[in-house]
Amino acid sequence: MLTKKQLDLLAFIHKRVQRDGVPPSFDEMKEALDLRSKSGIHRLITALEERGFIRRLAHRARAIEVVKLPDSMTGAGFTPRVIDGDLPDAPPPAAAIPVSTIEATELPVMGKIAAGVPIEAINQRSHGVTVPNAMLSGSGAHYALEVKGDSMIEAGINDGDVVVIRETSTADDGDIVVALVEDHEATLKRFKRNGSSIALEAANPAYETRVFRADQVKVQGRLVGLIRSY
Repeated sequence: MLTKKQLDLLAFIHKRVQRDGVPPSFDEMKEALDLRSKSGIHRLITALEERGFIRRLAHRARAIEVVKLPDSMTGAGFTPRVIDGDLPDAPPPAAAIPVSTIEATELPVMGKIAAGVPIEAINQRSHGVTVPNAMLSGSGAHYALEVKGDSMIEAGINDGDVVVIRETSTADDGDIVVALVEDHEATLKRFKRNGSSIALEAANPAYETRVFRADQVKVQGRLVGLIRSY
């Protein structure tokens, strides 16, 4: 059994991973659950990990993987069973399907994107990367970028990661976007609108939030996935 706070946190993490491809920051978890300190979030995460619902990945800043969901969130109230029988030519279980049958798409890697101080705008393909189609979100074109810098490390995005981006010119508050600043600098940041201004927020306390006039920032795409090599 999970407490209401544990269930609320698990649902919030799962929703954000499904939407952004990366888990929320501890500050976002604290705000979503209306807690006063991050220590409460740490206790809830530890409890979820001990119960087998999430897994914290070693050597990665606040990287969390949702392992399973309770029946109340999935609607599944049964446990699969294997029944012995004598029916001939039964099809193999889903787990036996070769990995090679998974549908995938090759995306262009359009260079490096700054997760730190903005770098020159990206407009040239460097190579390609194959990603599973399940990672692609909605309609429209997708592309990939290699991350340079550590300003999004608390969003689970590290230097050297490859991010998958869906092309779009619009964003909602809280989306992680590729932003083109004053038509010549590109950066990966969390998008926040404040009246006529746009805030580009880092996920690392070492970096300040940068605020621009709305006409100085153009959204070039939204984060939908992440690829990491070890």
